[in-house]
Amino acid sequence: MNRILMIVIVFGLAACTNGSAGSVGSSGLAGTAGTAGSAGTAGSAGSGARYSLVRLERKALPQEVKLPAQLAAYEAVNIFPRVNGYVKDVFVDVGSRVRKGQLLMELEAPEMEQAVVQARERYARSKLDYAISSENYDRMRRAAETPGAVAPMGLASLRAKADADSALCNAEKANWEMQRAVLAYLKVKAPFDGVIAERNVHPGALVSAEGKDNKPMLDLRKVDRLRLQVEIPEGIAGGLEDRDTVVFYLSAYPGKRLTGHVNRRSGVVNSQYRAERMELDVNNGDGRLAPGMYADVLFSSRGNARAFTVPRAAVVTSTERKYVVVVRGGRTLRVDVSTGNESAGQVEITGDLNEGEEIVARANDEVPEGIVVK
Repeated sequence: MNRILMIVIVFGLAACTNGSAGSVGSSGLAGTAGTAGSAGTAGSAGSGARYSLVRLERKALPQEVKLPAQLAAYEAVNIFPRVNGYVKDVFVDVGSRVRKGQLLMELEAPEMEQAVVQARERYARSKLDYAISSENYDRMRRAAETPGAVAPMGLASLRAKADADSALCNAEKANWEMQRAVLAYLKVKAPFDGVIAERNVHPGALVSAEGKDNKPMLDLRKVDRLRLQVEIPEGIAGGLEDRDTVVFYLSAYPGKRLTGHVNRRSGVVNSQYRAERMELDVNNGDGRLAPGMYADVLFSSRGNARAFTVPRAAVVTSTERKYVVVVRGGRTLRVDVSTGNESAGQVEITGDLNEGEEIVARANDEVPEGIVVK
């Protein structure tokens, strides 16, 4: 019995010892957790928000740009009739290569030819009238040298008659020359070297100078030299200069590398597409290229040396504005910017920024203004 009592006492002491150890361990863990939690809250309130920042440095961002373009004739003109008449002969057709001053077609208008004849006859008659009145005046002027031979009023009348006939003669001559000039419009000549791209009339057709909706008689285009027209976004156009070399490829000749130079800039940004038109002169002496061909233009934009190059994620774009979050005086501030070249996750920005300032590297519209940044 004593042995049994001793075993019971031993197990009782062991149970008390385990219960006491469990209470101490539980109390210790709870105290540690509470202390850590209090320290985390205090740290968050005292140290400010944490963001990855980027220091601003002025640096141009080179970029290779690919844009659609189109070839156009260096010169193009729609030829309409200057006078009313019938088509007498057409000496060219679609695809005909012509030289400047070459006769393309001839019209006929009998009434205009008669008008020229009448104008010539009126001029001849007025010329004779002036000759007679001028001779009469000269004779009377010489006779008036004898005192009392000619009345002064009579001499003045003869002089006025001669002056009037002279003016009429000049007017008739001008009318005759005008009629001849109009008659010359019946012969249609090429204003420059080129190729006939369109023909819409045939002999016997009536053409009118008053028709506003009429098709042109002929369409002439200069194709030995072409214009490559491309619309450059305004953010890129500022980095281009005249005579910059541009590489382009034509859909009609896959893989064929062609080059040109920036020859002309419009100097005006299209308000709808925010782009500036530029033109390149392309030599087409062999005639392989044609107006209307589609092209892909590749060129290297050197970028804007006055811009800051930052990660693309630092720029926040919304429907109303485009901005970055800059840190000034330890607090965040949204500053509107304009973007330029973009390449490999980097982008050029310009705005009310200073070199050496820091901006949030990964910004979004949830980053508030005025918060303290550590």
